Amino acid sequence: NESVWTADQNEEMSNTSASPDSVSLADVSAEKATQGSDTDLEVEDPEKAFAGVMGAELYLEACRLTEVVPVSHFIQNLSKPYVNLNHHGLGPKGVKAIAIALVSNGTITHLELEDNCILAEGAIYIAEMLRENSSLQELNISNNHLDTAGAEAIASLLLDNMSYLHALQLSGGLYALKQSHCVCTFVSLQGNYQVKELDLSHNGFSEKGGQLLGQMLARNTTLEILDLSWNHLSRKGTVALGTGLRGNGALKILNLSWNGIGNEGALALGEALKVNNVLVHLDISNNQINNEGAKNLCRGLEVNGKLKILKMANNPLTVEGATALLASVRKNHNCMMEEINISNVLVNETFIKLLDLVCRMRPELDVIHGEVEGCITKIPKQHPNPMKVIQKYLKEHNLQLWDFFRNIDKDGNMKIPVAAFRRAMMQQQNIPLDRVQIGELVRQLDRHRTGIVDY
Repeated sequence: NESVWTADQNEEMSNTSASPDSVSLADVSAEKATQGSDTDLEVEDPEKAFAGVMGAELYLEACRLTEVVPVSHFIQNLSKPYVNLNHHGLGPKGVKAIAIALVSNGTITHLELEDNCILAEGAIYIAEMLRENSSLQELNISNNHLDTAGAEAIASLLLDNMSYLHALQLSGGLYALKQSHCVCTFVSLQGNYQVKELDLSHNGFSEKGGQLLGQMLARNTTLEILDLSWNHLSRKGTVALGTGLRGNGALKILNLSWNGIGNEGALALGEALKVNNVLVHLDISNNQINNEGAKNLCRGLEVNGKLKILKMANNPLTVEGATALLASVRKNHNCMMEEINISNVLVNETFIKLLDLVCRMRPELDVIHGEVEGCITKIPKQHPNPMKVIQKYLKEHNLQLWDFFRNIDKDGNMKIPVAAFRRAMMQQQNIPLDRVQIGELVRQLDRHRTGIVDY
């Protein structure tokens, strides 16, 4: 296994070196074995050091300098836009060699470095490289034990807006009080206008971290996707986030699942949804929200005209809370809701009747719920295969399947958003399909739940 062998070799060489910072880039240019401190990627005489050295040659020279075994996969993909080095056991020295090679690289736009134990030292090398590199746009350095110094280096990079990154994954690896708060504090001080997608999940930010992140949301004008799942934000942290959301005009997708936000957090989010007109996707699954919390959230859903997807699965809701959610959609004439996921909630016939009524008003809506109470004892209603029903209709009218899709595809790009497809199927009168059959048809045509019917 290349990655294991590389990790073992790197560890062995690291153990035999005099110190972790005993070699500097100036040694390569002078080709001497002198000892010196090395805390960054700068070279005393860059023109002399790596004059004319690029690509694989530069990386191999950097590996010789840092005394690590070169990673063949990196060499083979230096000229490609996407490089995946997850779980390669690189360590701080291995990632330093890669950082040196990337300073002048103009082809790699997406780099995966998750779970490489790069530590604070490696994070500092990455941050310094990003200040010089002008092509890297997506970076994953999750689960790397960055420690306080590493977190500060990344936070400073974000604060200074010195990179071209628009997507950054920092899931895990900051799981300690100082590191978590460090990143939150630095990002919240001033608006970063580069990063649009940020993954800070699994970092244990706690309530205090939630308060700082709420400040960041109130000031940031660029971030569009934020994952804060598994962070123990709890009620107070979510209240602060809700306050930040009220004035935020950029965030479109927010994941707050597994944070224990409870009914108080749901109330804060409901109040935020009253005034927020940007957020389209909210995930609050697994958050100890009961019927009272659902009703708190409905205060915002009754007036919000932007939210399209609400994920609330695995909360202790009953049909009472589910009915309240559905009623808020029915009441809101400006509602844009396309999906509500309450997949664990056992519903009843009354709920199903209300759902049928709401879907006639809003044909694009898909409510994912649990079993229907009492149906286990009844013979389930048999629905003909929706695709066979469509094929029968096409055959009777001498039409092709292509014609069927083209008639729905208003943009003509051969990709139909699921909501638009569901709406068209519910509104058409020629093919006898009910809501359940249309749902089954969507699942057949969009098996991977991409939100797109690609015909």
